[in-house]
Amino acid sequence: MGRTSKIISLILTLSCCLTAHSQGTLKEYKRANAVDSLFKNKVFNSPKEFHWLEDGYLWYSNNNGKEKEFLLVDAKGEKQFTAFNPNQLAASLSKNMGKEINFNDLPIDNLEFGKNHETLLFTIDTIKFSCDLKNYQLSRIKGGYKKPAKKDEYWGDNFDELGNKPVGSPDSLNIAFIKNYNLYIRNKKTKAEIQLSYDGSKGFYYSSYMQWSPDSRKIMAYKVRPGEEHKIYFVESSPKDQLQPKLQTRDYLKPGDQLPFKSPQVFDVAAKKQISVTTDLFQQQYDISGIEWNDNSSGFTFEYNQRGHQVYRVLEVNATTGKVKVIIEETSPTFVEYSGKRYRYNIKKNNEIIWASERDGWNHLYLYDAVTGKVKNQITKGNWPVRGIIKIDEEKRQIYFTASGLDSNQDPYLLHYCQIDFDGKNFKRLTTENGNHKVTFSPDYKYYVDQYSRVDLPPVTLLKRTDTQKTVLEMQQADISALQQTGWIAPEVFTAKGRDGKTDIWGVIVRPTTFDPDRKYPIIEYIYAGPQDSFVPKNFQPYYWAMSSLAELGFIVVQIDGMGTSNRSKAFQDICWKNLKDGGFPDRKLWMKAAAAKYPYMNIDKVGIHGTSAGGQNAGAALVFNSDFYDVAVASCGCHDNRMDKMWWNEQWMGYPIGPEYEACSNTANAAQLKGNLMLILGELDDNVDPASTMQFANALIKANKNFELVTVPGMGHSAGGDFGERKRRDYFVQHLLGVTPPSWDEIYKK
Repeated sequence: MGRTSKIISLILTLSCCLTAHSQGTLKEYKRANAVDSLFKNKVFNSPKEFHWLEDGYLWYSNNNGKEKEFLLVDAKGEKQFTAFNPNQLAASLSKNMGKEINFNDLPIDNLEFGKNHETLLFTIDTIKFSCDLKNYQLSRIKGGYKKPAKKDEYWGDNFDELGNKPVGSPDSLNIAFIKNYNLYIRNKKTKAEIQLSYDGSKGFYYSSYMQWSPDSRKIMAYKVRPGEEHKIYFVESSPKDQLQPKLQTRDYLKPGDQLPFKSPQVFDVAAKKQISVTTDLFQQQYDISGIEWNDNSSGFTFEYNQRGHQVYRVLEVNATTGKVKVIIEETSPTFVEYSGKRYRYNIKKNNEIIWASERDGWNHLYLYDAVTGKVKNQITKGNWPVRGIIKIDEEKRQIYFTASGLDSNQDPYLLHYCQIDFDGKNFKRLTTENGNHKVTFSPDYKYYVDQYSRVDLPPVTLLKRTDTQKTVLEMQQADISALQQTGWIAPEVFTAKGRDGKTDIWGVIVRPTTFDPDRKYPIIEYIYAGPQDSFVPKNFQPYYWAMSSLAELGFIVVQIDGMGTSNRSKAFQDICWKNLKDGGFPDRKLWMKAAAAKYPYMNIDKVGIHGTSAGGQNAGAALVFNSDFYDVAVASCGCHDNRMDKMWWNEQWMGYPIGPEYEACSNTANAAQLKGNLMLILGELDDNVDPASTMQFANALIKANKNFELVTVPGMGHSAGGDFGERKRRDYFVQHLLGVTPPSWDEIYKK
């Protein structure tokens, strides 16, 4: 090799070394620590709350970059103006309270406007003031003394033997209570006690959950056969109030545990007669809930969630015969998502029920005849999901609701507000702009404030009319110029096709403020793939705690919603069924490969991942089941075996009874497959996910001769490890993805 070639080679080598060492250094660590403060208070004209008044006005506070201002909006007049002068108010308060009060930080609570908006009522430090806005004179309002509620003459503050207060009848004549495991009533006047049930025992007792019929002639009480007891234990190593550790316990049911059996029973009070309720339609219960008497006292309805969550029913009990009939039955070959999508609204005067269901493949609303149990009509329909109900207007027979996925040219997770009639007609979009919307309606629903944003679009705040859906006033347009001057870079919304080659997978890319397209950046994914929701942020934020600081160390950080998560179609979510190890990983890998193909500075050969709770399980699974792609993982407080975690969450997705799929999805049972660098972070007092889940994973890794790091944080509950965990996580990624020895913490935090 010639001299010139050697010099060029040396320069290139030094250049590579300098580039590598410009990431993960002391300078980057200090920037990572400072970036939250650096971005703080740099977005202006982005109000957070809007307060409607009864006269068609609304008020809100706004930071315009110079001062905090309070604005009044006249909806009918389609104009806004300053509500009061905060300088004058602050001066009056300073004089009245004998201390300096800054007008930019008025500590006001419970703000109200008086008639014609000429007076202002508010509270500071529990003192209520009235301010005359003509001259800013203040007067203190004395609080009224509230007479304590009269105690029941017989019971006072006594409780029944199960620790619950007795239940009074609607006519105020009787009180129901439990004694000797049975149901009794006591007449308030005569003090006479009547025993209504005789079949209660310690092993099958009447609980003090009771409901009287509206006419006070009947009463429903649960008869309960208790389930098994399951406790988890923690050692609090470093309690604040003593030297020696403490043992803590929590009641904590896990998948497969025996549940209590609840049987609602009806009693005719005057006849002193028990009316037995047949249990055939709710035998295999996970839970029964939502007891609600009919207005005419003829019976009551309740909801039955079958163990395994594949059958969900609304049942009605005839209070005269005790017979039970099905009003609504929801079934699924996978799961009925009762925990996130269940919705029921009773329209009593018309004997109708509005019910949410995914039976056609999307979450939609249906109108039921509550007497016959037949569907009168499907209310909403289309290849998009209803996300939430805002208001049911029974008089106008209209529903206000949120939905997503309505626009083919928008992110399918963006929330939009809509209106529709009970019969499914007159569907209206109240929001259409390309953004994630939050709407605040006027009390009469004639107007609404519509604020929308995206991760790459600062908030826009508009006043609109409900009847026309038209903007009548642009209230605010956010100003982010000060934020941009810090070097802040907006996250990029990125899409790529998923495993089926058809479905768009959505995520975001976060870059550091020092981003240089000529550098090479390892990728870190922040993951939470719990099936109960979607998790990629949609609103504008200057700072994302799990991504922004990490990016400053010299990484590209991404977050993705893969298949198996919620808020898309039922089929999209069903990928998780008995298959939590999937975690959407086939989609995540394709997404990152597509991003790296578009942006060569993303180093697809160096990929890390971190997450907490279900995200901790996902991060562990990245190296157990997906080490062909992921190199480094930090898993915090993970559920590494679904048999070790809470019952409700895991049986919802993994099914009941426990089958071989639980072991197939277990990081612990498959620990020998792990490849790559793993750090486990654990809070010793985690009462959300049993800490033993992480310890058993660690034990399995040790037995399999796998090298890993275990970080246990004393006194910490369910979390990502707090500040200490964050430091360890940063160091681990810098060491194993950048190949750089992290600076000492003393140097990082030296002022």
